[in-house]
Formats: sequence, C-alpha cells, structure tokens
Amino acid sequence: MSDIFGKALLDYQHGKYTEDIRTETNISEEDILPLPYLFRSFSEMPPIEKKALQLSKGKVLDVGCGAGNHSLYLQKKGFEVTAIDTSKGAIDVCRLRGVKDARYGDILQLENEKYDTILLLMNGTGIFQKLEFVNKYLQYLKSLLAHKGQILIDSSDLRYMYDEGSIMIPGELPYYGELLYTVHYKQWTSETFNLLYMDKKTFENACETNGLSFEVITMGKNFDYLARLTIGESSHS
Repeated sequence: MSDIFGKALLDYQHGKYTEDIRTETNISEEDILPLPYLFRSFSEMPPIEKKALQLSKGKVLDVGCGAGNHSLYLQKKGFEVTAIDTSKGAIDVCRLRGVKDARYGDILQLENEKYDTILLLMNGTGIFQKLEFVNKYLQYLKSLLAHKGQILIDSSDLRYMYDEGSIMIPGELPYYGELLYTVHYKQWTSETFNLLYMDKKTFENACETNGLSFEVITMGKNFDYLARLTIGESSHS
C-alpha cells in the first residue's frame, strides 16, 4: 500500500471511517491526524489557510490538494481551479466531491500552463523535501506564474521543537527543518519520506537567490506563517 493517504481519504469519502491517520517524524512521537480534519470546511480552517484563500485571484493551481477543500471553496466562489496531488486516491476523492479539474501527478510534470495564484498549504514547503531541492522547485513554480502572479505558501520554523543548545544553526547540515516522515493507517505503514519545514530567513534567502520577492502575510500561533512570493522587480529572468 503506497498511497496510504489516498486509501484513508477514500475510506472517509465512502463512509468507511473507523480510524485516523497516525504520523511520526524523526524528532517527534506518533501523532494523530483526524480524518475529518482533512475534509474541513472554510469555517474550520486555520486563519493562515483562510487568509490564503481570501488573497487568491485569477486562475488558481492548488498543489498537494488532498481532499480538495481549498479547491472546492474557490471553485464555489467562481475561480478556475486546477487541483494536483501525487496521491491517486486524493484525486479520486476530489473528483467525487466535485472538483472540476483534478489531476494526478507531480507539479514538476506541468507544462505550458500559467497561473495567477499557486497555493501550497498545510506546510507547502513540504514538497521541496530537502533544502538542496528548493532552488529547483522555486524555479519551476516561478515558470508557472502568469504576469503579476503570486505563490501563497505556508511553513513553520521548527526551532521551537528543539531544546536550546541542541539545535542545528540554519546553514549547517543537516538543516533542522529537514524531517523524516512516516504515515500509518490501519494495518499499513508508508515508506519513510522527506518533508521540509523552512524558517522565514532561510526561505527568504532562497527566494532572493531565485529572483522572487518574499513577503510574510500573516503568522500563526505555532511558529507557522503564510508567505507570498512574487517575481521580484529586480529579477531579469
């Protein structure tokens, strides 16, 4: 079972909800991810997600769309939305819930498309996997932006999870925001995969390197933040 998230989402969609997803990382104990939360309405979303949806404009790409909560909300508001996820089950659920343009695949496979808003929410920097891949992803995301387009992306500074003194300083390897992540659902366990959380300064520096302006829009309660990336005026690319 490689698509554990998809299996769980499909179970919930089909009324077979009996267990929640369990997640763990190399720096934290097992945690519960309630399945109903993955089907939340706008009113149940955290402020960072609400803000991102309120700032969305034009043609929207919802990256790592999950069960399609953000896409459905924007679609109902009249936006043209493309939802994409590497989980086939998640895309099946999106289609069942009424997302008109839901695509199974990797964002790096998108070609010849331009978007006014690219959303990456629920720790959007997670798809970068490791610090070493950030430039590749930022360049690709930048290539998908329409004129005056924006990337709305959230992440968290995991510094708070470390005891003072034992934390790695950003810039040293391994970077403290690089996590190893494992998902459990019922009798299945995923392969361990890489997930990246980025502190604001590290993210801003990466954006600058890639000709993108970085602006923090709002902060959450758990060292999380929403950032808006735009093609910087000083960028010649």
